Amino acid sequence: MSSESSIDPRRIGFLFNHDELHQVAHIAPIIPALQRQAPTARVEVITSSDRQAEAVRQFLDPALPTPAFWSIRPNRWSRLAENMLGKMVPLNRLSSLKRSGDLFRHFDALVVPETTTTFLKKGQEPGPPKLIFFPHGAGDRSIGFSPEIGLFDHVLLPGEKTRDRMLAAGVIRPDNHRIVGYPKFEAYADRPPVKLFDNDRPVVLYNPHFDPLLSSWFRFGESILDYFAQQEAYNLIFAPHVMLFQRKLLASVEHRMLKFRQHIHPRYAALPHIHIDTGSSRSVDMTYTNAADIYLGDVSSQIYEFIQRPRPAIFFNSHDADWQGNANYDHWKFGPVLDAIGDLGPALETVSPLPAPFREAQTAAFAYSFDVDAKRPPSRRAAAAIAEFLALP
Repeated sequence: MSSESSIDPRRIGFLFNHDELHQVAHIAPIIPALQRQAPTARVEVITSSDRQAEAVRQFLDPALPTPAFWSIRPNRWSRLAENMLGKMVPLNRLSSLKRSGDLFRHFDALVVPETTTTFLKKGQEPGPPKLIFFPHGAGDRSIGFSPEIGLFDHVLLPGEKTRDRMLAAGVIRPDNHRIVGYPKFEAYADRPPVKLFDNDRPVVLYNPHFDPLLSSWFRFGESILDYFAQQEAYNLIFAPHVMLFQRKLLASVEHRMLKFRQHIHPRYAALPHIHIDTGSSRSVDMTYTNAADIYLGDVSSQIYEFIQRPRPAIFFNSHDADWQGNANYDHWKFGPVLDAIGDLGPALETVSPLPAPFREAQTAAFAYSFDVDAKRPPSRRAAAAIAEFLALP
């Protein structure tokens, strides 16, 4: 080892390169933990927007040195092309990565919560930076076990379920991953539920995904809002996946499908028992999953955050899926699965209190999906895994 390499500190960057903020809490809590775990390393932050940078700062420890922040941006032609295409192709993210190659090469490793970063591995010579992946969620959709994951050098995982499916898919190896738990739970632990309504009616959270095939919004969304608008037994939080209302045209590369997203009629927002949030910070910080009594949705991984406390859940099968025995729909074991809007009322009446079989399914699935260590929080476990993988002093 040269004297220069023995002096230069190792550099680890936490890269946030997305249009929205829903990925930040999955890896940002690891930043201060890694600063403590490896005090001689340079832990730095790379973001593609000012909003991301501000969100990351909320997870930093003021008792520790503030990490260096780097900003990456796409070129103007990518921004123009992505806007012309209705933002259905992540040209901005790809452009930001391509333009930042010189910056990235100065890092020993990048820690990332999404797979677009594997662009850096495609067609490139072996060399720095190493890519360390932590998935942003613990859901069941097949996209969470895609071949791109095989390009990462090391993978951090929330629990056994994700590990087992990734091993079965051949996208990780026995020697390039570590189960560390779920840092997002740690980030928002011990916060009391927020009261959003001035009454004591049960609160239903409707949380549709954005995938144009899998989401219930395109087929049932307005009918669901109509149902709750016309009744007085329940309050409704309508908080879809933040990406659903960021684009007018929704694309699924996985399912080769495009759909235009319908707008929300203003009449719903005027009702005191309906709360609508299509993308604020509360949509990504577990405010709504903690505040709700009943979950209503389709394929979002937020159902796994909801069942941290077992509660009633209802799912809409809006695309006629043959779901039983299909691992991509394992979470549909947590409550009744509906094929028609007319089934919603009866389901709401029978799902509370939570029937024992659904409670047992939720409890077992949570334990399988999230590894909990009462003595070591996930951020510390992740920091230790990163330090070991990179042989940090």
